[in-house]
This record gives sequence, structure tokens and C-alpha cells, in this order.
Amino acid sequence: MVVFDAHFLMLALKPEIPCSVENSKERVQKLLKDLSEARERIIIPTPALAEFLVRADTEIFKYLEQVRKSSQFRICPFGHRAAVEVSLAISAALTRKDKRGGNISSWAKVKFDWQIVAIGKVEGAHTIYTDDKGMENFSSKLNIRTVRLADLPLPDEDLQKSLF
Repeated sequence: MVVFDAHFLMLALKPEIPCSVENSKERVQKLLKDLSEARERIIIPTPALAEFLVRADTEIFKYLEQVRKSSQFRICPFGHRAAVEVSLAISAALTRKDKRGGNISSWAKVKFDWQIVAIGKVEGAHTIYTDDKGMENFSSKLNIRTVRLADLPLPDEDLQKSLF
């Protein structure tokens, strides 16, 4: 299983959004196809879903239904096992006198990121797709690989460019 953060979920469901990474739409569409062919389920942690839905405007229920009906996506809540993971991480960070665990973001954002990663951990995810440096740092502490959008391969047809 893999995890999509809010940004990857947005790119998967609203591929027309502007993005600073070249060919982002094509990269994410290839990722979705590859994950589907590998029969990988995509975990959507409820904190990431909430972040995405904030930007969904009037189409909240359309996107929620799309995610719920898809066999590829699995919405996972922040439950008691994930709460234990986060509490251990925060306790360790407080012991080091580094409440944010090296992250420079706001405390509220750090807690959200930690919740997303902890959900992935307890659900057995091996990879988190994110461009968030703080989430990447915390993922590495829990031995979960992260992949950035710019690191995703282009579809084969996009690699073959015309010479003219």
C-alpha cells in the first residue's frame, strides 16, 4: 500500500490544477496506472482528505464520492494506533527539545503531517507520495520511503520528443 498526501490527491482528482513541476498531470496519470497494474491500494488519510476537500470548493461531494467508489483508493482514519505512533514521535521530539522534529512549519501543520504519516505506518504503507519536506523527514524516521512529484517518471510516449 502507498499513501497520497493532499497535494498528490489533488493532482490525481483535479489534474488541471497549476503545478510547478513540468508534466505533472502526465506523471501522476502514469503513477495511477502503474499502481493500478501492480494492484497497489492508495491510502488517503483523513487529514489529507480534509486538506484536499478544503480546496474542492462546491465539488466536495463529487470528489468524496469519486474516492469512496474507487477500488484503488482507501480512506483511512486517524485511529488509536496512529495516535500512539504520533504520541511517541512527539514525546521523543519533546525530549530532544525539538517539538517540531526539525520541521520549520507551524505546530498545527507538523501535527497534521505526523498524523498522515502515522496512518500510513499503521496501515502498512511502504511509500508516501509527497513534496512536503517535513512529511519526508518524519517518514524516514518510520522507515517509509517518500517519492516526490518531480521524481516520478514520465510516460514512455512523453520521453520520445520530436526532433523538429
